[in-house]
Amino acid sequence: MSATDMNMMSRIVFYEDRNFMGRSYECSGDFADMSSYLSRCHSCRVERGCFMVYDRPNYMGNQYFMRRGEYADYMSMFGMNDCIRSCRMIPMYRGSYRMRIYERENFGGQMYEMMDDCDNIMDRYRMNNCMSCHVMDGHWLMYEQPHYRGRMMYMRPGEYRNFMNMGWSGARFMSMRRIMDSYY
Repeated sequence: MSATDMNMMSRIVFYEDRNFMGRSYECSGDFADMSSYLSRCHSCRVERGCFMVYDRPNYMGNQYFMRRGEYADYMSMFGMNDCIRSCRMIPMYRGSYRMRIYERENFGGQMYEMMDDCDNIMDRYRMNNCMSCHVMDGHWLMYEQPHYRGRMMYMRPGEYRNFMNMGWSGARFMSMRRIMDSYY
């Protein structure tokens, strides 16, 4: 099955209550504001594909990576304070991965090019901060703490000059992971 076929089949089902109870809404792509369909969302089932879910509308707020599986009470699993308000489908990608990370905003300071996962940029590059990046190839998850811990942010191909302008005040990323087709 091709990556395009897999992307067209991606599907997540949101439920108003825990344990897949209450009204539900099925989604197979990006969805900026769920409030017109569900008053709340406390559980979900990813039937195919991978998604990022957000606790605020328009892909804002805290982000959580969801791959195929059941999340009967994801609020306690992830320590969420609020329910899901928007989601973004992560397209399957089967090419090479490449990203440049920068120590300061606007691509300033030290720069390193990455092609694989990095569990700690301080240990690998002696870099104590990552404040901007340029994703050339692939889809990535960036984490605020080493060893893929703490808040995360989904990065698709593009330039990210200042993470603070993206709603992450005081944000710095210390580890990065590729979203590989094995997650699907």
